Order: sequence, then structure tokens, then C-alpha cells
Amino acid sequence: MASTSYTVALDPSSRWAELVAWGPSGVEDGPSVFANRGDVHFMTEADAAPVEYAPLGLRPFSGADVAVRGGSWWRFDSASSGADLRLTFVDDVSGLRAVLCYRSVPETDVLKRWVEFENTGSSTVEFDRLGSAGVCVPTVSGARLTYLTGQWSQEFTRRSLDLPAGGFRMESRFGVPGHAHVPWLAVQDASGGAAYGVSLEWPGSWSIEADVEPSGLTRVRVGRLPSPGPVLLEPGASLVTPPVALASSVDGLAGLAAVWHDYDRVLAGPRWRRPRPVLYNSWEATGFDVRGAHQLELAKRAADLGVELFVVDDGWFTGRDDDTGGLGDWTPAEPTFGAFVDSVRELGLEFGLWVEPEAVSPKSRLYAEHPDWVYRIDGRPPTLIRNQLLLDLGLPPVVEFIKSTLDRLLTTYPISYLKWDMNRPPTERGRPGSPAADLDAEHVAGYLSVLDHLRASHPHVTLEACAGGGGRADLATVARADVVWPSDNTGPLDRLAIQDGFLLAHAPHLMSSWVTDSPGVFDPRPRSLRFRFVTAMAGVLGIGADLSRWTPAQHAEAASLVALYKSIRDVIHHGVARVQEGAIQYTAEDGDTVVVLAWNTGELTGAPLVPGRSSRVRLDVRPNSSYVDGSGARYSGAHLKYAGLPFDWTASHDADVVVLRRH
Repeated sequence: MASTSYTVALDPSSRWAELVAWGPSGVEDGPSVFANRGDVHFMTEADAAPVEYAPLGLRPFSGADVAVRGGSWWRFDSASSGADLRLTFVDDVSGLRAVLCYRSVPETDVLKRWVEFENTGSSTVEFDRLGSAGVCVPTVSGARLTYLTGQWSQEFTRRSLDLPAGGFRMESRFGVPGHAHVPWLAVQDASGGAAYGVSLEWPGSWSIEADVEPSGLTRVRVGRLPSPGPVLLEPGASLVTPPVALASSVDGLAGLAAVWHDYDRVLAGPRWRRPRPVLYNSWEATGFDVRGAHQLELAKRAADLGVELFVVDDGWFTGRDDDTGGLGDWTPAEPTFGAFVDSVRELGLEFGLWVEPEAVSPKSRLYAEHPDWVYRIDGRPPTLIRNQLLLDLGLPPVVEFIKSTLDRLLTTYPISYLKWDMNRPPTERGRPGSPAADLDAEHVAGYLSVLDHLRASHPHVTLEACAGGGGRADLATVARADVVWPSDNTGPLDRLAIQDGFLLAHAPHLMSSWVTDSPGVFDPRPRSLRFRFVTAMAGVLGIGADLSRWTPAQHAEAASLVALYKSIRDVIHHGVARVQEGAIQYTAEDGDTVVVLAWNTGELTGAPLVPGRSSRVRLDVRPNSSYVDGSGARYSGAHLKYAGLPFDWTASHDADVVVLRRH
């Protein structure tokens, strides 16, 4: 890893692996901070040890990582190291073989862990718990847990909890990561300091638990939820748990966020350098009323602002006059759709389209022809959510239908952007004739296979991941998507908390953020157009307002702000981001340019009517350098670092962008 190390060893009895050290490189040279130095009473040795991964049989009281019906006890068998470290354990009675796998991610401080199981016995193995890893953190005075929670329209809300003893649990049974929690957790000692994180690469149901053990050690268990469960492993068969990424930083949560940002960029590969276009999405302007002439008028206005991409959202296909029909019948409602797309492109805009491939409307032609393609239980009526049903992506014909449908759209029309949405979780999750199917895992496999197909067959297409807002922002999805939609709530003040949490777990180049005229769901106070643009510039800028309602002055201001964003986009997407209260600092890769997005949401100082001082944003810059802003004002690095960059807020001036050049 770039600057950290992770050291494991076998326990003296060779029944499990233990964590020896995790932290900055060299921390392993000395007595282990994880080692138990006392006697063990009223529990097993494994219950008190910093175990890397253990079955319920070995660790029955303090929390096991895998649970097999009938129990499982194993012993160490072998180890190998090459690109990966692989530690093999065997249950001689059941024949269950478990390989603990470790892989460091080059140029990052991320370690990936997963487990490969094989049933070498003669009987079916049934898993009630199927974790990916047990993760030990060297806390001393209890744990401080930071997690991301919320609901639809309030995703990624940052919360912290001090846990002196006992346990903590969060999960999703929605078949996707969900809006209520993100499969991500940061752990620090209750006194603060170094931060340790886990993030699960799994777009299905999941669970994360953390326990502060009597010795003071904090142990995290993370993995998929067997849903509906149990997961069966037949003789001769094998399965692999989802990878979990581990990260650490001595620089606390800010440093940990930087590690996750680096990892997102590694996952994207060369696509990270692909410019994310400034988009206009017509959903909030037109809803389901998608008419080519009206859409083209909006596209002309968007092009005049300097927008680079026009996206038609829900409502473009046959039968989609409202949310009760059309899903599954992915044919344009207007026969002139192709000419409309060409007209948009003639404006100098790229063209994008919204789809919801996993969904089907009961009134659709697809459902009439294939009612057996949805999740269902014989004799039970289906539950509609948003007036739709969910296709079973564990069925090969369903996956092939989705691939061929998207191929047809992407080859028939010059589409360069695809927004993939998913607006309901599964209910009545069954498949008649397959009572033991691992439906959650099969759906995940089908979903990821479609994304992989799109990446391979249509590499020029930019993919946006969405699930009723931010319901699917896991690392497996992020590895295949270019942009993530964090929330359907586009209110500027509400978005601040959403974007704060998102940037704790993910990099700015993934965060789609729009300028709209919508008030917040929770804080509807109006803000200036500049405020809405500045806060939306924090990631991938988009516009979703009804441009026909904007005044000429608003159009002119918006055009200037779009141009400003384009000039700093490379720094925002490729530089180092540092989030703080009321501002975000982005530092270019070479360190020569610093971009500061700042805003005010609270009371004013009263100046100049009464005495008052400037608000200040302290920057992480080189104290021995000097910096010049766009007006020519010069600041020493020491001033910016210790006194801070000044801002004087007024009722009409509530946000600003400052670009500093190092001299």
C-alpha cells in the first residue's frame, strides 16, 4: 500500500488468523497493540482475540463472521502469497474450505478482503451468515463511529456516535444499499485521531456491525445479508463473498476521505480522466410531459448557457403519460424522436437518456408477454411500489432482454449518456420452481453483468447510477459508473448535508449536482442563483430548472457561472478535495492552483451598519508560498493557513468562488 501496512499472523493453535498491526508503514515493528495480554474467562480464546475471520463454532460469544447450520470449526491448512495473500482453513467434518483473501490496491492505502468458500464434503452447507471480513480497530477509550444515514431525499447525512461499550448495527434488506444507510463505516478512538474505514463492494442487501469488546478493541463485521436466505452451497460448488475495502489514515476523517477519493479514481481507471459534461436534465421542467418541440426549446436555452449535454428523463417512451405505464416498453413515444435527437446535437450538445431497465409496468406490453419475469410468489398478489414491479435479473432471458434493449437504443440513436434509475425494492421476492435460489446474489450478478456489457460494448457512453436518488452508491456500482446521483432532493440548503456525507465516502468526480428552482424538503429558505451554482459546482455540475422561467439577467449570470465552472472543472475532479464547514477547498495535482467554494447559510455580522469581522476559511496550503486571486490580491500561504481567506457575506452575496494561483 502507499503509506500503510496490514500485518496478520496465525494464532498459536493454528485455528484462526489474527491482526498484528494496521497503520502507517513500520507500525508492525514492535509489540502488537492488538495482542491479548490477560487470561480469558467464561469465553473461548477466539472470542477475546483480534480474529480476522472465524465461524460461529470458534467464536460463539463475541460475534462470528460466518454461521453455518450445524456449526463449523476449522483449522489452518495452507498459505500462499503472490499478487494476493491467501490463507486456507478447512473444516474436516463438513468439508467446508475457506480461503481468506487479501489484496493491496497499488498507489492507495486500501486493502481489499474477501473469502472464497468451497464445499468439498458430501452434504449441502447452509449459510445463515455470510460475512466478507472481520475488521479490528485499535481503540482504547471506546469507539467513535461515523456513518452515513437518512432516508429518501435526505441521503448521506453524516452522523457520529461515541460507543464506550456494546454494539452498533446498520443494514439494508432492500436488495440495494438503500437510502437509510450506506455500506460504509469509519471508526476512531473516542478521543479522535487516526481513522479506519470499511466500504462494501456490493449493490445488494448488506449488514455492518461494530462491537466494542471488553479489552477496548473495536471489531467490525461486514458482509452481504443472505436474502431471503439461507444461502446453500452444494457439494462440489463454490462461492465468493463480496469484497470489502479497508482504509486508514492518521489524519482522521479528512485523511480517510482522501484515501477513499484515491480509491474511486483507481476503480474508474482511464475513465477518471474523461471530462464529465455540464448537463441539462429536463425532468423538473416537464415531468412526464415530454414533447419534442418543447424539449428542443429547452435544449436551445441550455446551449446558450454553455451546457454540453441534454438529458431527457422519464416520460420519453410509449405508454409513459404518468407513472402507471410504459416501463419495459422502451420505444420512443414520438415517431420523430430520431430527428429530435439530431436537432439537439446540431446545437452542439451531446444527448442523454433516462432508463429504468429493472422495472416493468403492469400495463406494459412486456408484462403482458412475460408475467413470469417478475419476482412473485404463487398465490400471493403483487405489491406495487410507484405503480411498478421488479424484474428478476437472476433469469438469463431477463438479462439478455435488458442488454439487447440498451444495445438497440445506443446503436439506433447517438446517445452518449445513460442515466440508470431504479425506483423500487423487491417484494414477494420469490421464483416459483426455485425455492432455494440465492435471489439477492443472482440479481446483483445480473445487474453487474449488464453494466459490464455496457462498459465493454459502448465505452463512449457516460453512465450515471441512480436508485430513487442515492440508493445505490456502493463501490461495485461506482467501479462501473461515471457519475452518481446522490439524491432526488435538489434544494440548495438540503443538498449541503447530502454532499458533505457523499464526499466523505466518494470523490467529487462522481457527485452529480443540479441547479434547480426547487425549495428544499427540510430547509426551503430561498437562496441566490449564485449560491445554487456554487454549491452545485462541488462535483459534476448540472442544471434542472425550467429555463423558460428564468429572466435574461438570470440567463446571463448562469452563463458566466457555467464558464467559470468549466475553467476550474479539472481541479475539482482531479485535485485533492478538503471539506470544511461552509467551504470546500480543491488543490490541483501540481499544487499550483487552489479553488475555494464558500457559502453562508447563517446570520450575518451586521457590518457595515455595526462593527463586524470577515468570515474566514483556513486553507491547507504551503505556508512559505504566496498566492494571488483573480482580482490580483496577494496572500501569504501562512496567512491563508492560519488566519484564513476572508469573505464578507451580505443578504445578496451568500456564496463565492475564489481561484488562487501559487507564486
